[in-house]
Amino acid sequence: MPKKKLMPQKKAGPFQAQDKLTFLLSLVPYLMDHDRVSVTEAAAHFGVTKDQIREAVRLIGVSGVPGETAQYQHGDLFDIAWDDLEENDQIVLTNLVAIDDSPRFSAREAAALIAGLQYLSGLPEHADRSTISSLMSKLARGATGSPSEVAVEASETDMTLALIRDSVERGTAIEFDYLNSRGELERRTVDALRVESVDADWYLRGWCHLREAVRTFRIDRISEPALTDEAMTFGADDVVLPDTLFEGSADDLMVTIDVASAAAPLLADYVRDGSTTTEINGRLRTSVRVSHYHGLKRLIASMPGVATVIEPTEARDVVAAWAAAGAARYDG
Repeated sequence: MPKKKLMPQKKAGPFQAQDKLTFLLSLVPYLMDHDRVSVTEAAAHFGVTKDQIREAVRLIGVSGVPGETAQYQHGDLFDIAWDDLEENDQIVLTNLVAIDDSPRFSAREAAALIAGLQYLSGLPEHADRSTISSLMSKLARGATGSPSEVAVEASETDMTLALIRDSVERGTAIEFDYLNSRGELERRTVDALRVESVDADWYLRGWCHLREAVRTFRIDRISEPALTDEAMTFGADDVVLPDTLFEGSADDLMVTIDVASAAAPLLADYVRDGSTTTEINGRLRTSVRVSHYHGLKRLIASMPGVATVIEPTEARDVVAAWAAAGAARYDG
């Protein structure tokens, strides 16, 4: 039998239809973020040839959304600075379709968001400040007006957070004086692992070299912080941090509390594992762990009218005496 002649197969085009659509959907926002960009820069950014960029730009130039007449008018299409493209190989969008009609932040809203981003840029877990800076720039450009110039005033806590961030970036431990809730001051050396907030308070979770265990430190009780040259013993990937911010120990004091059911989630970090909860007179009775009764006073004060200490008697007396001392300051 005569052998069949194999015909050469055509080479696949540079883009399949779905790939081309994805590429165009990515190219338009990219061009919007750059007032002017060269074909060479765009090709390098997307990893395609310059001819593919030019072809895509020409396709964008004949794309749009039909107006009320269901026909394309001049203002219904994207427009390109064609002379710049042909003569200088530069891409400039001169008319945007539908995108300009989307909701935009007001100047005041953008200013508030930018202030929040400035604050976040100082936290250790947001050490990539270039990304945050880029986002702030986009917010300013995309607002309906020019946002007011705002700045977040630095505080002593912010300076401590900045040092923690630097220690994470350098991979070295940080040392500081720490005043615990018992009023004891100790010098600690810590490998910073995570910074978290509860309400208005910030906490550092780290590996304490003194205790040789993970400990939680309130940022506002830290003083005289300083970077060390000592490499971190443990990093964030080396230690499994529990979901709860506060961990119990063998020295904890157990206290029985009645709490309103709606407020029970506020005690989640303090309830010991395996503790039983029962309903008594419309309230939930449970046991919580505290390191000392001084901390219990603060816990109960944060839940006025919804939590009551039941036992032990010493705990009730400590909380009652503290509340009476506070009330006595208003006498007369």
